[in-house]
Amino acid sequence: MPSAMEGSEGGEEGEILHYEETEDDNVSPTDLSELLKEGTKESHDRAENTQFVKDFLKGRIKKELFQLATVALYFTYSALEEEMDRNKDNPVFAPLYFPLELHRREALVKDLKYFYGEDWKEKIECSEATQHYVDRIHHVGQHEPELLVAHAYTRYMGDLSGGQVLKKVAQRALKLPSTEEGIQFYMFDNISNAQQFKQLYRARMNALDLDKNTKERVVEEANQAFRFNMQVFDELDKIGRSLPEEAQDGGFPVHDGKGDLRKCPYYADKLGKAGPSCPFHAAVALVRQPLVQLVLAACVAVAAGAAAWYLM
Repeated sequence: MPSAMEGSEGGEEGEILHYEETEDDNVSPTDLSELLKEGTKESHDRAENTQFVKDFLKGRIKKELFQLATVALYFTYSALEEEMDRNKDNPVFAPLYFPLELHRREALVKDLKYFYGEDWKEKIECSEATQHYVDRIHHVGQHEPELLVAHAYTRYMGDLSGGQVLKKVAQRALKLPSTEEGIQFYMFDNISNAQQFKQLYRARMNALDLDKNTKERVVEEANQAFRFNMQVFDELDKIGRSLPEEAQDGGFPVHDGKGDLRKCPYYADKLGKAGPSCPFHAAVALVRQPLVQLVLAACVAVAAGAAAWYLM
C-alpha cells in the first residue's frame, strides 16, 4: 500500500513519504503546494513509522502480504480514478487530470493477473480498512470535489517519490522477475522525468482558484487521507503477523534450534524419507566434537593475532 514507501539504504529511510525534494523559489507560503507540504509533515512522519512501512523498507515483506497490499491499492485507485474521471471537467480539479501519465488502475490489473491469474477478480475482496478509504473517496468526488486534490496529491506524488524505492525493495525481497511483472504499479511509462512532472503538478495545484478556507479544508483532507493509509498499513501488519514464515531458497524455513525437533522440515522422518538431519542440530553436534573445538580455537587465535597486527 505504501507509496511510500526515500529507501532503506543510504540513510534515506526517513524520507520515504516526503515528496518535496527541492525548494522552489517561485512558491508562496500561501500556495496550496506549500500548505500541503507544511500541513502534512506530522502525518508523513507517522505514516513512515508504521511497522508495515518500516518492515517493507527492510525487505521484510511476505509475498502474500505484498499481494494483499496490491489488492488494497487496486480498490483505492479504482475509486480515486472513477471520481477523477467524474470531475475531469470540473474547474476545481480539471487542471490536475493526467490520466495518461498518472492513472494506476490498469497497471494494478496487470499485477493482480500476475499474482492471482486470469480469474483474479474472483480471488480478491476489499478489506474493511480499504473500504473505509474507498467510501471517503467516493463521498468527496460526488459531494465535495474541491477536496479530491488532497487524495490525488497524497497518492500520486508518493508513487512518483518513495514508491520508486519500494519498487526496488519489493523486486529484490520477493525475487520478482527483472521484466517487472508484479510491480507495474510503480512503472510510469508516460513520465520521462518524475521531478519535472511533480513541479508541473504542484504549479497546477497552486493555480487552482481556491479561497483560504477551501485550502485549509484540502490540507485537512490530505491528513485524513494519510490516516486512511495508516489504517490500511496497520491492517496489513496484523495480517502479516498471522502469516507463517516463508520458505528460504532451499524450499524450507531454516530451523532455529528451538521447539520440537520433529517439526523441523529438514528432519528425515518429517520428510518421509532418508535424508539429512536438521542443519542447525547437525552443526551443533559437530561443534561439540573435541577436535573441531580445538581447530576452532586455533582459528580464533590466528584471527585475533591478525586483527591486532592490522590495528598496530
